[in-house]
Parts: sequence; structure tokens; C-alpha cells
Amino acid sequence: MREALIALVIFLCLVAAAFASMAIWPTLPAKHRDDDTNTVVRLTANLFGVMTSLMLGLMINSARNTYESIDRNVHAYATEMILLDRSLRQYGPETDVVRQPLDIYVQRVTRQDSPTHETPIDANRLSEHLLIEIGNRLSAPIPADDAHSALLQDARQHLQKVTELRWVLIEQSESTIPVALIVMLVAWLVLIFAGFGFRAPRNAITIGTYVVSAAMIAGAIYLIFDMDLAFSGPIQISTAPLERALTELQR
Repeated sequence: MREALIALVIFLCLVAAAFASMAIWPTLPAKHRDDDTNTVVRLTANLFGVMTSLMLGLMINSARNTYESIDRNVHAYATEMILLDRSLRQYGPETDVVRQPLDIYVQRVTRQDSPTHETPIDANRLSEHLLIEIGNRLSAPIPADDAHSALLQDARQHLQKVTELRWVLIEQSESTIPVALIVMLVAWLVLIFAGFGFRAPRNAITIGTYVVSAAMIAGAIYLIFDMDLAFSGPIQISTAPLERALTELQR
């Protein structure tokens, strides 16, 4: 929702800048409407255009790196839960009481239509309680031999990794694009559109071009912001790894 609102504000600012420049130009004194002035305005707009392109490239790269990092962590998160379950199964029926809360936990992070609407990034008390309960129950079994002791140690290590990755995903759920960068980008885009509107002919084609251009730029920025927030919007991290983990646990 926040990304859509920002994109809408950007669209309105760009359109308003172009239209305001078109409306103000005829009222300016003659010395401000000559060819030399128009050339300077156009060159300045081109300068900001280059800077804006560079900044958009940096934002796209940053959002992509964030998205790919979260995707890797989600795969690792699902893998660790599968390996934890495998260790518990190999240990024997004594760990069935441990696998029960693990199964509930995986259901919560997988099924977004659950009553609690749990997602991989939600830091709520029930999820935390389930992980603590799994850890407490892992302390109960007494290994009969070295093989069982090694399996129990592996299970504890996998549980520790699951807990760590859960908090990593929680921390990565927030946007990494600074607000100051967004403000500066919008300011540059406003100056560019104002420069384009300076001395532009007032006709339907020109107006339509400005509206479509502003909409395309706002849409592109929206997608960048949406990619930066990998658990919401049209570009989301796939839950397939978590669904596969749940399938493996319920076999």
C-alpha cells in the first residue's frame, strides 16, 4: 500500500510539474522565453535525466540484491526445517512429540490463509513459543548410544539455524531504500518534467505524452519498491520451498 501511494504521489508531481511549466511559460517576460533560455533549460533537464538514470539503476540493483538474498534465505530456511525433521525421524519414535510443534510451525509459515495469517516474516508470540517448545522437547530424550547422541546434536543445530534464519527474514522484511534517496529522485524527476514542459506546445499529443510518461515512470518506481519489500505486492518471494518443506514433514 505504501509503495502504491508513493507511486501515485510521484505520478501527480510529474504531471503537475509539466502542466505548470506549460501554463507559466506564456506569462513570462519575453527575455525569459528566447531560444537561449530554452536551450539552457533543456540542457539542465538532460543533465538531471542522466543523474536520474544512474540513481534508478542503483535502486534496481539494490532491490534485486535484496530480493535474491531473501530468496536464498527462504530456501535455506525451508531446507533447515526439512533436515531438522529428518534428524528427528532417524532418531526414532521418541521424538514424535518434538515433530508435532514443528509441523504446526511449518503450517503457520506456509499457509497464508491460516486464521493467524502467518507469513515467514511475522514475529509473533505463538511462532516464538513453538520454536521454544521444540527446543524444550529436544532436551527430554536421553540418547541410548553415540549414534542417537549425534542425531540429537544435529537436530539442535538445525533448530538453531531455523531460529537464526527466521530472525534474518524478519529483519529483511523492511525496505532498504532510504527516504532521502526517494525524495531526491522525485525532485530530479519534477525538474526534468518541468524542463520538458517549458515552451512545449499545448495540444492533446503533448499532454498525453506527459501523462503516459509520468505513469510509466511511477509504475517502474512502484515495482522497484515492491521488489525491495519481498513479502508483499505483485513481486513476492515464492512460498514453494516452504510448501515443499511442509509436504516433506507430513509424509
